[in-house]
Formats: sequence, C-alpha cells, structure tokens
Amino acid sequence: MKKKKNTAEPERSHRPTTGDNPPEETFLNPSSPARTAPAGTTADTFDVLVVGGGINGAGIARDLAGRGWRVLLAEAEDLAQHTSSSSTKLIHGGLRYLEHQEFGLVRKALQEREVLLRSAPHIMWPLRFVMPHDPSMRPAWMIRIGLFLYDHLARREVLPGSHAIDLRTHAAGAPLKAGYTRGFVYSDGWVDDARLVLLNALDARERGAEVLTRTRVVSAQRGAQGWRAVLQPADGGPARTVEARLLVNAAGPWAESFLRSTARPAAGETLATKSLRLVKGSHIVVPRCFEHDHAYIFQNPDRRIIFAIPYERDFTLIGTTDQEIEGDPAQARIDAGEIAYLCEQASRYFTRAVAPSDVVWHYAGVRPLLDDDSGDPSAVTRDYLLENNTDGGAPLLSVWGGKITTFRKLAEDAASEIGRLLGQNRPAWTATAHLPGGDLSAWIGPPQRPDTDFERFVVQLRARHAWLEAPLARRLARAYGSRVDGMLGAATSIAGLGAEIAPGLHEAELDFLIRHEWARSAEDVLWRRSKLGLHFSAAEREAVARWMAARGLDH
Repeated sequence: MKKKKNTAEPERSHRPTTGDNPPEETFLNPSSPARTAPAGTTADTFDVLVVGGGINGAGIARDLAGRGWRVLLAEAEDLAQHTSSSSTKLIHGGLRYLEHQEFGLVRKALQEREVLLRSAPHIMWPLRFVMPHDPSMRPAWMIRIGLFLYDHLARREVLPGSHAIDLRTHAAGAPLKAGYTRGFVYSDGWVDDARLVLLNALDARERGAEVLTRTRVVSAQRGAQGWRAVLQPADGGPARTVEARLLVNAAGPWAESFLRSTARPAAGETLATKSLRLVKGSHIVVPRCFEHDHAYIFQNPDRRIIFAIPYERDFTLIGTTDQEIEGDPAQARIDAGEIAYLCEQASRYFTRAVAPSDVVWHYAGVRPLLDDDSGDPSAVTRDYLLENNTDGGAPLLSVWGGKITTFRKLAEDAASEIGRLLGQNRPAWTATAHLPGGDLSAWIGPPQRPDTDFERFVVQLRARHAWLEAPLARRLARAYGSRVDGMLGAATSIAGLGAEIAPGLHEAELDFLIRHEWARSAEDVLWRRSKLGLHFSAAEREAVARWMAARGLDH
C-alpha cells in the first residue's frame, strides 16, 4: 500500500536474516513461535500479513517478529515514501494539543519521548524549543500552565524542564524582531523520520520477518481460517500468492480505500470501514535563519503554530500547514498559498524576512486522521485507534490515525491485540530494546544520556578510523550508529570506499544501501536513506541517478 509523498521515487525487496529464533512448531497451532515455515506448510504461509511500510506497519512487523510470529510486510513503494518521511520530524508530546484537551494523547506521547531517544541516539536527539511571547496570542499565565503540565504529565530523566527567558540577552533573541522581549524554553526531541521507519524494518527482518518493498497487495480474500493475498511486484515480475492467519491494514492514508477496494470478506461484499480525514501538512526548507542550536515554536494569528527548526546543518525547516484534501494522497503537493503562508508567519518573528524565493526545497505529506467531526483540521485528534474485525472469518486489524511519536506504543498495543486474536499472548519487549545501530555500548561503555553518548561515539569512531574527515564521520555516525563498521567494511583509507559518486558519497555506501537497506533509486538514497539531495547540486544528484541506472536500479 501507499503512504505519502516527499519528492522522490521507490523500489526494493529482501529476504530476512534470522536472529535468535525460538523453536519451530506446527504453523496453524497458535502456540507456535516459528518464523520459518514449519513442516507441512509452505514458505508463503504466515501468521500475519502487514500491509503498509510506513512507521506503523514497520513498527508492528518489528514487534510481532520479536514475539516470534511469522510475519510478512508488503509495501507498494519504498519504505516511508509518503507520510512517514514527510513529518515535521519531531519526537514530541504536542504542546498545542493541550489546548484541545487531548491530555491522554499528550501524556502517552510524552512517556514515549525518552524511550525512543534511548533506543536510537544516532537518529534521535533532544532539542530545546523557544516560544517567543506574543501577548496578543495567548497570555503568559496560560503558557506557564501549559508548560507546567507538559513538564509533569510524564516522567523525565534526560530532558530538562521549561523556564522563562529574556530574549534581549538570550542567544535565541538575536534573530528575532526587537518587539519580542520575553520567551519560554522547553524540551522535545528530533528524529530522522525516514530512517526510523527503515530501522524498524531492518529489525523486523533480522528477527525473522520478510519485508517486501515495491510490492503491492492487489487482492486480499478473507476466508474462515485465514487470508489469501496476491502480491504484485512493481518491476512486472510474477505475482505471488500468500496466506496469513491475520491481516493488518496499516496503509496510512490508503487504509480506508484498501478496505473498500482491495480486501474482500468471505461473502464478497465490501468490508465496513472508518472514515479518514486526509490533512495535508507542507514544509519548506530555507537557508539557515539563525546560528544557535535551539528551535522555535511560533504562534500565529489564526491560533495555529509553526516550527522553525535547525535542519541539516545549513538550513532551517519551517512547517507545517493543515489543509484538508480530497483525492489520491500520492498527488498531494505544496501550493503557492502554503509557501506564502509559512514565509509570512516566520517573517512575523524573524528580523530577516523569509521570502518564497528563499525556499530551496519543500515537501508535503498527508496525515490520515480519524474523522472526529472537528470543524478545524488542526483540531482533529492525532491519537490512534486499533480496530479489530472478526466478523465472518479470519481476523483483520486496521490502524487508524496516529503520530510518529507514539508509533512504538501503537505497535506494542497492536501486537498484543494480534496475539489475543491468534490465541496466544506473548510478552511485549520493545520498551527497553535498541533499534539497529542504537546500542553504542561496545564503542563507549555503559550509556549515560543519549545526546552525550552520541558525541562520545563520534570521538571513538574518528579514533578508530582517523582517515575519515570529520563531516563524513559525523554523517556516517548519524546514519548507521554502532553498525557503521558494517558499512565501512575493510576500508582503511578513503580510497577503500571506492569511487566518490558525489561529494562524500562513495560506491561502498551505495552498494551497502542497495544490499542491506532496500534502496533502488537515487531518490531512495538522496531523500530517504539520507538528505544528501539537499546538499548536492542538480548535476551531483544526476550523477547518483546515472550510477544507479547503470545497475538497472533507478526506476
């Protein structure tokens, strides 16, 4: 299935490598934890078929595989190609949701922040946010109450609390207009959203799941004991028929249409489905607007907020909008009005105005929000709903809504519900587990706190591989974490990484991304596995595309 669009294209499939597999028993016995087909079954028989390779589908596949279920994940395009690579890239509780009295959602998200930060400190890190005070928006007392709740709704061990600042003397005040003299600082986190999806898919595969990208589920027929699905590779290869005891619909913006047009109940009629509100969120990237390492949260006259966030060293990310759309989510694009809106709101605060001509990149994605009859798209709940359906046959679990910060909890809840539906409860495990590359202890010893742990790791990486120049070492550390040696291989000099296809991108890394990370196009590499596309010229991006095409991959 699909998800939401950034500025790229897709393709790839891989067979799992197994980790510590439990003993294999009979497949249709619910007590079997087997991850490979037991005697009397075929390799195309699974416990669970997960449709959709965004953050929710990848997270659920990972959790299920770690509990010993035999899992197949099918994604119609590239992992995280749509919604899950088009977020504001924040691990946050959602300060503004307090105004909508979404206390349960905020608390759940706040509880997840530090769990996630510890699981993958190479792709997630703490970030401090500055809110300049505009008395015409919200009174200071209201902001103080909101920040007090934000600090205390969930336990914090790593993230510092909020406090007021004097913008006339604080570094965060320098880029702002002189009228902003007071402000508030609070904590949240940052995430490389596309790599977060990738790491979940990698962990799922290493724990025994099969992960197929660029493979569309073209039909899914429900039977009394299971589902029979037909999978069609995008490259025109032969279709594959698989069977699964349970189907997970994690198709994001396509979850509703999947049930209406692809999944069929035993009797042949259309399955009942929830209604989604498809809300487009657009972002712009401009040259760096400030020098410090804090982000900003700006209040707008329409009562919405936007963020201005340090991005990719040389840039500032500004977003997002909330615009309800109709039609195919894959066709969602930022429009001129949204660009003008984001520039105008940022320019209300920054001394140096942000103009549409400053925009060097932009992206738009569609959030699949569960329709709760809210008139304002900004007020529609970001919480998730897991809906099981066992009427007339094998179980179906549909995922409605959700946000990237709560993906792990959503996956945990989904896996527990799936265990119940399949007749065996298996213990949850992800709350204390690292994502691939996230365990830095072999490099730095016992962990202390995620942000400082990562910096210690970079020091050790440069000590071990002194031939790596500092910028490249840091980028590779961010991308691969403790698994960076797997990418570097036997290289003992920069020449050992092969030809430099574009600045800082060598053949060895491209080969690694193809072999291990499902990369099949230049877009996969430049905009999802990395954000190198933002740093490269058009000619340099084209050089990567030619290298991929020469290997029959850039399609």
